[in-house]
Amino acid sequence: MNTRIQSVLIVLTLLFSGLLPKAQAVVPPPDGGYPGFNTAEGQNALFSLTTGAANTAVGWRSLFSDTTGSFNTGVGAGALLLNTADENTGFGAAALLSNSTGTLNTAVGSAALLSNTMGNFNTATGHEALRSNTTGDGNTASGDRALSSNTEGISNTAIGFEALIFNDVGNDNTALGTTAGRDITGSGNVCIGEGMYGEAGVSDRTYIRNVHTLTQSFSAGVNDYVTVRLSDGRLGHTAVVSSQRYKQDIQPLAGASEGLYALKPVSFRLKKEFDATQALGFGLIAEEVEKVDPALVYRNDKGQVESVRYEMVNAMLLNEFLKEHHKVEKLEATVAEFAAELRRVKAQVQTISPMLRVAAENP
Repeated sequence: MNTRIQSVLIVLTLLFSGLLPKAQAVVPPPDGGYPGFNTAEGQNALFSLTTGAANTAVGWRSLFSDTTGSFNTGVGAGALLLNTADENTGFGAAALLSNSTGTLNTAVGSAALLSNTMGNFNTATGHEALRSNTTGDGNTASGDRALSSNTEGISNTAIGFEALIFNDVGNDNTALGTTAGRDITGSGNVCIGEGMYGEAGVSDRTYIRNVHTLTQSFSAGVNDYVTVRLSDGRLGHTAVVSSQRYKQDIQPLAGASEGLYALKPVSFRLKKEFDATQALGFGLIAEEVEKVDPALVYRNDKGQVESVRYEMVNAMLLNEFLKEHHKVEKLEATVAEFAAELRRVKAQVQTISPMLRVAAENP
């Protein structure tokens, strides 16, 4: 028995050895109290106990296999049935039923952490929450069948009915909301909101409900944009993604940028409900831009025009600037050729002029 357990038992012995005033015994006297401060109530509860201490087992075969484990609490038929380790808590039929050596687990709900064998520091609240977990550590599941498929994944957090239900070996995922993260099987994903299912086989993605009803892209820094996929609200960065590796159907803009000449820049102030300061701004009206080129606007999930794709406008501006620049270069080259020709003619005139004067003087 480890030193910490021995210390606790010594304190409990002192408390009940007569050093403190004796409490009046209850009538009728309680049953289920056994040596080592163990409590068992129910058929074959704590059936195999040998030296384990301070365990509480209530229900058919609760803590049935525990021999030396201490500070465990199993309430419900089959709760912690195979447990032999320390400091686990199971409330509900078959809660932590298969646990053998895992420690510091808490299961509340029928079949919660049902299959756990060696996993540690897990918390499951709800019917079949973390049902399939075997060796995964540090998981938290709250809700009916939350993280119920997890077997070896670690450090996952799922709150809500069937949150992260299909995650099995993925790590470090967080899901908040009914069915949030339902399709997630990778690692490092975040799903917030009811119905934010995520995607199978991807990692390090973020999905937030209602974000995609507002705007699809907004600046998060120089050449860095936070994007929102309209179909499912997935957030992501498109920081300087300009490599040819990511692109297809590449064509020069040519005359496509000439639509800029129809755009009408305006000054404006946002309504107070959107900007309390109502600071002066310059830009374009999305509805007007849509009339010029529908590809230059973002839409919300209702199909309504929301904002202008200024990154595309910038590329078009550059294209028009380059076109004008090339015209200026050609004009400069023409002017240079004309000036050279003028100088050549002038030189010829300067050479011929004396000859003409001599001829005029000597007819």
